[in-house]
Amino acid sequence: MNKIEVLKRSDLFRELDDDQVELVAAMGNEQVFDAGTIIHKQGCLGDKIYVIEEGLVGIILEVGPMAQRQVQAATNFESFGWVAMIPPYTCTATSKTLEKTTIIAFNGRELLGLCTAHPEIGFKVLQALACVISGRLRQAYIQLLGVTGADGH
Repeated sequence: MNKIEVLKRSDLFRELDDDQVELVAAMGNEQVFDAGTIIHKQGCLGDKIYVIEEGLVGIILEVGPMAQRQVQAATNFESFGWVAMIPPYTCTATSKTLEKTTIIAFNGRELLGLCTAHPEIGFKVLQALACVISGRLRQAYIQLLGVTGADGH
């Protein structure tokens, strides 16, 4: 599948028309990661946002110096690394490939620049980004309720 087709199916860019997707695609770079690769670490500066072409990425919370918990996963056509577009650009979780994964990487600031220069693209992309963030937050709430519900709280 080529980059344009992947982006047209992605959670971030599926609402864009063909010309808009072409502009976005020109900014993306395909990368391949082996299983077990840490793409970014919780607490570090997040400068890239990613769309998964094929593979699986675990979203991991580091809850202590030696304790980690995978709280979510992202797979084909889903995005992760959204902090690259939202100040203060600090990673809220660690992202680690769970299998060999092909992604399309975007510099978050450059993508924001495109959104500013082309407000019609910016509106659609930022609206999609808000949906991604709210979905991840909703999943986190469900997990939290499951944990606290088991304790009777």
